[in-house]
Amino acid sequence: MPHQPLTSDMLYRTSQLTKLDVSSTKHLEPLEEIVGQDRARQAVEFAMSIKEKGYNIYAVGQNGLGKRTMVMRYLSRHWQYAHPVYDWCYVANFQDSRIPKVLQVPAGRGLKLKKDIEKMMGRLGKSLQLAFDNEMYYSRADALKNRLTEMQEGALAELSQEAKLQSVSLSITTSGDYQFIALNGEEPHTEETFDALSQKEQEHFDQAIRDLEIQLRGLVRKLTEWEETYAEKQQKLDEEIANEAISHHMVKLIESYSDLPQVKKYLKEMQGDVLENLDIFLQESEEQAALAYAALDKKLPRRYQVNVLVAQEEEVPPVIVEDSPTYHNIFGYVENATYKGTVFTDFSLIRPGSIHRANGGVLLIDAVKVLERPYVWDGLKRALSSRKASLSSLEREVTLSGTISLEPEPIPLDVKIILFGDYHTYKLLQNYDAEFSELFRVTADFEDDMPRNENSEMKYAMLISSICHDNNLLHCDPGAIGRIIEHSSRQSGDQDKLSLHSADIANLLRESNYQAKVSNANIIRASHVEKALASRDMRVSRLRDHVMEGFTTGTTLIDTKGKAVGQVNALSVLATNDFSFGAPNRITATTSFGDGAVLDIERSVELGGSIHSKGVMILTAYLSSLLGKQAKIPLTTRITFEQSYGGVDGDSASMAEFCAIVSAISGVPLRQDLSITGSMNQFGQAQPIGGVNEKIEGFFDVCTIKGPKSSQGVIIPRSNVHNLMLRKDIIHAVEKGKFHIYAIDHVSEAIELFTGISAGKPDSKGKFKPDTVLHKAHLSLESLRNKDKKKS
Repeated sequence: MPHQPLTSDMLYRTSQLTKLDVSSTKHLEPLEEIVGQDRARQAVEFAMSIKEKGYNIYAVGQNGLGKRTMVMRYLSRHWQYAHPVYDWCYVANFQDSRIPKVLQVPAGRGLKLKKDIEKMMGRLGKSLQLAFDNEMYYSRADALKNRLTEMQEGALAELSQEAKLQSVSLSITTSGDYQFIALNGEEPHTEETFDALSQKEQEHFDQAIRDLEIQLRGLVRKLTEWEETYAEKQQKLDEEIANEAISHHMVKLIESYSDLPQVKKYLKEMQGDVLENLDIFLQESEEQAALAYAALDKKLPRRYQVNVLVAQEEEVPPVIVEDSPTYHNIFGYVENATYKGTVFTDFSLIRPGSIHRANGGVLLIDAVKVLERPYVWDGLKRALSSRKASLSSLEREVTLSGTISLEPEPIPLDVKIILFGDYHTYKLLQNYDAEFSELFRVTADFEDDMPRNENSEMKYAMLISSICHDNNLLHCDPGAIGRIIEHSSRQSGDQDKLSLHSADIANLLRESNYQAKVSNANIIRASHVEKALASRDMRVSRLRDHVMEGFTTGTTLIDTKGKAVGQVNALSVLATNDFSFGAPNRITATTSFGDGAVLDIERSVELGGSIHSKGVMILTAYLSSLLGKQAKIPLTTRITFEQSYGGVDGDSASMAEFCAIVSAISGVPLRQDLSITGSMNQFGQAQPIGGVNEKIEGFFDVCTIKGPKSSQGVIIPRSNVHNLMLRKDIIHAVEKGKFHIYAIDHVSEAIELFTGISAGKPDSKGKFKPDTVLHKAHLSLESLRNKDKKKS
């Protein structure tokens, strides 16, 4: 019975959308879940519900699946959070400025604390100026000063009077030192007059001055003690005056933060520090004042600023996406400021990283980018293990220098990290990083496709609606929805599946939206989707056009009519990064007297890959089981891909190669208007291959170039029928009987289609029925064996 080609309804599955009861996606509810990713969704839900350390997520899957978009949609619409969210602030450590303190305050109160302190400090500065710039303060300070002066002058006068009784005067030198000088009457002795004195008189003066100097030293100590006492009294007066001014403002501020013990403690420490550093507020020199307020914030002295590292706008856990995960972008850094040539830094120059902004929520990062950046992966593991965000200087970690820098208190870390990556990166981390499995215990494995049925088509329509709504695109009518679903099925390579590469669908919708707007349409129709697909095909198909040009000019040899011995048209797929297409290859087989070997020329010249070589060995085994069971095949067969100058791999040409070899041995010619694709096992059974749509379309295009004929067609494995989603022009050609697609289960069926003769099966004695292809091959081999025996 002749083989019947597939009917046109088997070559394409049209989207029915029987459950769609709206006129466009405008009235279709957008999808609020992760479509077709139940496994990944459950993994995300599980990880997000566990607060213990290590339950971070590695979202694994191919690029373009929309992993990040789907996770973001889930987090924004379904994530139930129960823990509070905080603002994080750095403030001065008044005991050790190198270790700034961290304040944890409820969300929204960080900026309020900063503004409250700024307002309070502004009022406090004015109050202190007024408190120390009035007659009451001046009179009390003058009284203290005058008392000191009176005591000092009285004591010096007594000593001076005693010296005068001994004809010695007490004077002060230009450098401020006290000096005793012997008197000659009322005037100081000169060297000449002093030398004129008797030895006894000189010794009297020397002894008197020594005694007076002893008294002076005791008096100087007493004067110093009086000055210290005066300074203490003056400081006590200043603190008393300042405390009155400060308490008035600080008490109210401390009361307003009585519910936050950490803040309350800091404000009390600040009050004490202000008392110790009153000179900051009372600077008379503009230079000194500028230094105290130096650089970035002139509202208040730097030591009393509040550096709000993270301010949450609302009490919702943050979801942060870090697109550029450098060390500083993730873990923060400390800036330096320059004031009049001097470089300095302090807590107010600490800048946050994304891990600080995501604290209490989720941080999403691309795994490959993390691993590409130096020290980031180690820093991330360290933070997750310690559950602390330590802001350490990267420069200090990677150099041997002892540069002085800040060591801010670490911030307690409560964050979920979601890494997005492919399978290759996932395997590398699993195999080479022992900590990876401990820190990323949950794998969200994203599928490439999902089953295609009425319900999934409806969900896909809702996904299309989501993309239209989220990107402000024109909406799609049912025809456009159906065409996009059919394209998705084509992308998945299966009539019964839909591709989950949402990035491709989103791009197609944007391009269809463009085509619709160019046509001045107010809705996206199927024709606009077709134009977008055609436009995309045209942009990326330069290589295909170049290959097809070879068939047009005759540079690439191919026959699509007639018959030939040992020659068959096989099909292969060529691909670039964003486009794949099919093209036929001529495979030829020649035989010569030999030992039964099948020599793969591609393998001999190192153009054949290991999988292709395996396919050749398999077909050789099957050939030997048919024709070489009782006696050695007395031929050496050579097969090759004609005009192939690049690498060849894959086993999808093994059935074609087998047909060419059988033709070469039997001498039975093969039809050139047919091409074939498919691999085979050692029993001759046809096995499925990839790229079946592209391969069929490639041969159809070559047949069109070389001259169409109604007998032309393609042979494919029956197990590939469900993969068929062919172009409309091929379906129309099949409907009109101008092109044929045959599905087979065994390579013998291919031989029958190529030759029009039964392939034949060996009986229990290894004999074949007469007038079959394998019988003719058997006769040819027997003839060679007999000739060989006669020669020997």
